[in-house]
Amino acid sequence: MSLHHFKEKIRVALYVQKAALQFIDAGGRYEYRLSEEAREAGFGIHPDELASIGRSHDVRALKSHGGVDGIARKISVSLSEGVSEEEITTRQNIFGLNRFAEKQARTFMMFVWEALHDLTLIILMVCAVVSIGVGLATEGWPKGVYDGLGILLSIILVVMVTAISDYKQSLQFKNLDEEKKKIFVHVTRDGKRQKISNYDLVVGDIVHLSIGDQVPADGVFISGYCLLIDESSLSGESEPVFVSEERPFLLSGTKVQDGAAKMLVMAVGMRTEWGKLMETLSEGGEDETPLQVKLNGVATIIGKIGLSFAVLTFLVLTVRFLVEKGLRHEFTVWSSTDALVLLDYFAIAVTIIVVAVPEGLPLAVTLSLAFAMNQLMTERALVRHLAACETMGSASCICTDKTGTLTTNHMVVDKIWLCEKPTEVNSEESVAMLKSELSGEVLSLLLQVIFLNTGSEVVKVDGKYTTYGSPTEIAILDFGMRLGADFDEQRRNINILKIEPFNSVRKKMSVLVAQPNGRKRAFCKGASEIILRMCSKFVDSNGETIVLSEQEARNINDVINSFASEALRTLCLAFKDIDDDSSDENTIPEDGYTLVVVVGIKDPLRPEVKDAVMTCLAAGITVRMVTGDNINTAKAIAKECGILTPDGVAIIGPEFCNLSPEQMRDVIPKIQVMARSSPTDKHILVTNLRKMFGEVVAVTGDGTNDAPALHEADIGLAMGIAGTEVAKENADVIIMDDNFSTIVNVARWGRSVYINIQKFVQFQLTVNIVALVLNFFSACISGSAPLTAVQLLWVNMIMDTLGALALATEPPNNELMKRPPVPRGASFITKTMWRNIIGQSIYQLAVLAVLNFAGKNLLGLTGSDGTKVLNTLIFNAFVFCQVFNEINSRDIDKINIFRGMFGSWIFLGVMFCTVTFQVVIIELLGTLASTVPLNWQLWLLSIVIGFVSMPIAVVLKCIPVETKTKQHDGYDELPSGPELA
Repeated sequence: MSLHHFKEKIRVALYVQKAALQFIDAGGRYEYRLSEEAREAGFGIHPDELASIGRSHDVRALKSHGGVDGIARKISVSLSEGVSEEEITTRQNIFGLNRFAEKQARTFMMFVWEALHDLTLIILMVCAVVSIGVGLATEGWPKGVYDGLGILLSIILVVMVTAISDYKQSLQFKNLDEEKKKIFVHVTRDGKRQKISNYDLVVGDIVHLSIGDQVPADGVFISGYCLLIDESSLSGESEPVFVSEERPFLLSGTKVQDGAAKMLVMAVGMRTEWGKLMETLSEGGEDETPLQVKLNGVATIIGKIGLSFAVLTFLVLTVRFLVEKGLRHEFTVWSSTDALVLLDYFAIAVTIIVVAVPEGLPLAVTLSLAFAMNQLMTERALVRHLAACETMGSASCICTDKTGTLTTNHMVVDKIWLCEKPTEVNSEESVAMLKSELSGEVLSLLLQVIFLNTGSEVVKVDGKYTTYGSPTEIAILDFGMRLGADFDEQRRNINILKIEPFNSVRKKMSVLVAQPNGRKRAFCKGASEIILRMCSKFVDSNGETIVLSEQEARNINDVINSFASEALRTLCLAFKDIDDDSSDENTIPEDGYTLVVVVGIKDPLRPEVKDAVMTCLAAGITVRMVTGDNINTAKAIAKECGILTPDGVAIIGPEFCNLSPEQMRDVIPKIQVMARSSPTDKHILVTNLRKMFGEVVAVTGDGTNDAPALHEADIGLAMGIAGTEVAKENADVIIMDDNFSTIVNVARWGRSVYINIQKFVQFQLTVNIVALVLNFFSACISGSAPLTAVQLLWVNMIMDTLGALALATEPPNNELMKRPPVPRGASFITKTMWRNIIGQSIYQLAVLAVLNFAGKNLLGLTGSDGTKVLNTLIFNAFVFCQVFNEINSRDIDKINIFRGMFGSWIFLGVMFCTVTFQVVIIELLGTLASTVPLNWQLWLLSIVIGFVSMPIAVVLKCIPVETKTKQHDGYDELPSGPELA
């Protein structure tokens, strides 16, 4: 089911539900009876009634209960203190858990039943049953059931292995899906702000919402400012909804587009609007990835070829049988033995189809993706969409944020400009000295611009202070507290009238407050050049306001640039007193401010970033830094981590947007740093990189406004720590630790997925070609197929399920990041792969043909069982050719195929199981598999024939393959021959 279709179903279900609620309301209200348990716990409202008020947006019912305060009393919670930790279990028992009912997970037996529905297997089952029936009638028990029983046991083995594999994948994807739905929210509990999982949320919790958050439950607005809610995920309406005391209801699953607020939770889990909709809808499975679609096309073509070979083989065998019968003048005489022979021919034909249809191709992709996704989870990357994992392997460009991704996001104020001079404040001694030098008036103003203009909070827990908010604000507040100030004391007598929160468009935060003396004062902080332009005065060392001359402005600008050149993030903090005779409207002025301080915030580079950037450059991936910071800060960091090179270009966002399309075509390839960029600039850059230059672009983002760029990119990478829920919703991968080196890991695993599938396809096509051609020509020439139905089913197991398990789950190696990325639209099956497939097929067919047509004479096989021994030898040699060719396929182009093999326990396990089963089939299950035990000389011959495929592979890899582009381990273009992909 597509996302658009799913959203449309949600919207229709929502309208139907609202119509039903209105109908119920018109017919009179339902009488809710409070349970004894709820009454004893001190609650005065039924959970369903509380939930219905929120779902139906019933303002009248809310007022009848006494508004938000009345609801808070009835659910026994203080709007300032929040829920007590001791009450959590009671509230969960009465009001429910914040979890949604999920579709019943498919059991193992369901996967078995699904595997049994394969049409070719059903035909083989019918053949087996008929074979048993005819065999019993002609040859009696037990000899008559061997052939049919062998086919049935092979089918059971194929079905069980397929079902186990699919079941394990489903469990992996279920765990990943659970992780995707987990978000963290800020709540007030026991009077303290804290961070909890959305699954732990209960009715009565006071939730703090800010820009980019997802509303975690149904609730009602307590207090806040400028709260705009995007309800498109529920209603489909693109216009955001303004939420206030007049329109107070918030619904689970919606997103905060602007502003901030506190919300009282009224319903959780299945009682929410979203939960009710989930009862009527089931979310569709994930769409197939591009590689799966491509390989399904390959499988269809190969399947058709296999069907043609199967029909031809059956016709040739049948015609030969009839001709021989006619030559013996037995055409009119038919027996049950003849029927068994024809049935055997039909079973061989059907089995050729089973072998030819490469159902292992989609299985290999799913296995490889599941394995990669599971490993990436342990490496702190959550892949939300399957396709992203394989697409990341083709990424040719990464547009990365600076803060938190390249840097640690643990910010501290390192330098400040105050009272006309820059000062270092990177130690307790320097801060103490600064405090001793400041006059009381300057210190008071400094603490006001720090503590009154913030959306963050400082909470004291067990004698220690914890600050909740953005890393930048935390750094400034910590600096204020190092000066000896108290957060609560600074804000105690202040009445905040209006707040304009920081966002990536305004690049500033403004607050209007009413002071104890009755006057109003506006505070503003933000990007240095923006705030400096808004200032006409500054504060001197005596706390006096001095007119900001052009010369002084240039001096301050030089200080800002000097801070930025040291890779410090700079912010200006300013204030403005509002005259009493000004308008009563609470408008925040845009100019006439007095500059108090310029802060330089240090955000150290992550130690592993330099190596990660070098790895990207070696892999042909261009790294571009796109940041909202000052250009000098951005350039300093970019040089430090190796992104900005001497021939690279650093540009600011507004300049970039003003370029003409021709100028953009010239400049974009050279851009390595874009500073002071808005989300629009980022979106334009990503769009042009994709459409103008055909790049496969990965983009990192954390803010709400990054959503368009994340959505536009081939791979959107959202930050798990600093990222908003809106950014995560629009991303393909969530980087749980916000670390750039994790992004490089995703690229490495993406490449691993792609190359692993190529290895598997090379291996499988070789087996397909040899099995089909050997049986077909043998049938045409000798009138019999050397490989029986049971043997072909076992080969199918080696080729499909076991082959996929061995080759599709190989971990990545360092060589993967020493080649260029796969170009967009490049063919999947490369010339190098065709060379290996055709070369190996010729060798295997030549050896097996010699054995088939001259084996008896060459090996001196005589006696009644000579043919059976020869056919067993052919089967054994064929299987060992595949065992050794599986090792050959571990590397498409490199001669050293053993690198990393002994560290891959899955590969070694598959090899061991294959050889062990082969010994059991030949030595112990001969009656079922139509084989006879072999002496040690013939076992050795089989192994040698298989082993020789390895030097053959080395010789093949020495044959140069012409490519239009530089060849790297199979990453080249398809030849002009058969285009399967």
